[in-house]
Amino acid sequence: MEIMGYKRSDGKVGIRNHVLILPTCACASESSRIVASQVKGTINVVINTGCSDVQANTDMTQRVLTGFALNPNVYGVVILGLGCETVPHKELREKIEKLTSKPIISFGIQEEGGTVNTISKAVKAARAMVAEATLLQREPCDISGLLMGIECGGSDATSGIASNPTVGELSDKLVDLGASTIMSETIEFIGGEHVLARRGATKKIHNEIIEACDNFEKHLASVGQNCRAGQPTPGNKAGGLSTLEEKSLGCIRKGGSRPIVEVLEEAERPTKKGAIIMDTPGYDIASVTSMVAGGCSLVVFTTGRGTPTGNAIAPVIKITGNKITYEKMHDNIDIDVSDITEGLKTPKEMSEVLLDELIKVCNGKVTKAEAFGFSDIAIDHICRFV
Repeated sequence: MEIMGYKRSDGKVGIRNHVLILPTCACASESSRIVASQVKGTINVVINTGCSDVQANTDMTQRVLTGFALNPNVYGVVILGLGCETVPHKELREKIEKLTSKPIISFGIQEEGGTVNTISKAVKAARAMVAEATLLQREPCDISGLLMGIECGGSDATSGIASNPTVGELSDKLVDLGASTIMSETIEFIGGEHVLARRGATKKIHNEIIEACDNFEKHLASVGQNCRAGQPTPGNKAGGLSTLEEKSLGCIRKGGSRPIVEVLEEAERPTKKGAIIMDTPGYDIASVTSMVAGGCSLVVFTTGRGTPTGNAIAPVIKITGNKITYEKMHDNIDIDVSDITEGLKTPKEMSEVLLDELIKVCNGKVTKAEAFGFSDIAIDHICRFV
């Protein structure tokens, strides 16, 4: 099976061809936004970190920013820094240049003498880079080159019986075709982690899944917190989910049934192909951020209550099994699989509809979140209580 994508020099396949305006820190985020607003074909991300942090959190920010630059949907990168942040723009640029042959240029606001000079130079550089990017045309690419992120947010009682099983069937189809999928949100495995761990391709992977959940609970307990205090969320409960275990069993269904071949840290890039787990927090935007930094070129996002979430770098396809939610939030949700909830279709049947939509998006169809220009970013702080 083929999609129409952009072949990158590292062998990856992109489904978008962005020039990324990338800030190194919060202080450069607004300048990056202004640059992107001036040059068609560019995107920007807004971050609220990058300075005055402990080393572990600095490392996480750097991993995410580097991962954004390496994402196959990105043709080239214009980096903007301030000049006194923890990792200056030149250092970040040099780090990325060691990992890719993509065009990269960087500017420092303090070095250039302020906002106006920096934006002027960055706009010219971005415009030239976009001109180069447009010379690259879509071409047939085997779908095995695809890396899809799997996410859920605002779950309700329909999620575990309709949208999540549909995405699980889609994940299995893609893995069988040689592609890869990543499922995240460790806290939402808890209560069902023993079921998920059985899918581990090896005993080691089985144990890594159990350990990731155990470590998360221990981390919370070390500061007097309990994951059951925040899970299920008030919205989950209002939607009919009664316990953490019920939510977790529904959650893990969206990952399909194929053997899990790798367990990744947040924003880590896969080394294997197939069904993959990423150890992330339960906050959906932080999880999507990490999976996109890990190389996902698109994300399929299930929701029962509804969400407008999108990402600048990777298109996000929203899917619900709640007919009322689809009708109320038609502007935000791409696919309605409520025929499953009503007993008219099976998840397997609806997964064919979702696969067709996925191929259209890969080939250039704009998702509803993309049409609005939504760009939700949240970089997790692994030292959350320091």
